[in-house]
Amino acid sequence: QAQLVESGGGLVQPGGSLRLSCAASGFTFTKYLLNWYRQAPGKERELVAGVTNTGASTNYRDSVKDRFTISRDNAKNTVYLQMNDLKREDTAVYYCNARFFNNNYWGQGTQVTVSS
Repeated sequence: QAQLVESGGGLVQPGGSLRLSCAASGFTFTKYLLNWYRQAPGKERELVAGVTNTGASTNYRDSVKDRFTISRDNAKNTVYLQMNDLKREDTAVYYCNARFFNNNYWGQGTQVTVSS
C-alpha cells in the first residue's frame, strides 16, 4: 500500500526557514516524479515544486524561485523541500505528491504558518 508521510511543518517568523520531508513507502520510489503542493485557506491547491525521478531536473512556481529548493534521496525514499526567506503568503498546508502514469499518491499534509 502506497504511503507518503510529511513532516517538518510548523510556525516560523517571516524571513525564517523550514525543511519539509516526505517519506515514501509501498511503491517503487525511483520511478516516480515527486511534487510539493500547497493549499491556503479558501484557495485552490497549487504546485510549488517538482523533481524528476532521477533528481536531474526541477521546476518551481515563480513566487518561490530562489527561496525554495526541492531535492530527493532515492536511497532513503524521501523528498525534501527546503524553504528559506519565508513570507506570510507561504502559509498553507503543504502536500507531498508522487506521480507515475496513472498512479497518483498524496500525503496527509503538514501545516506551515509564517507569522510574527
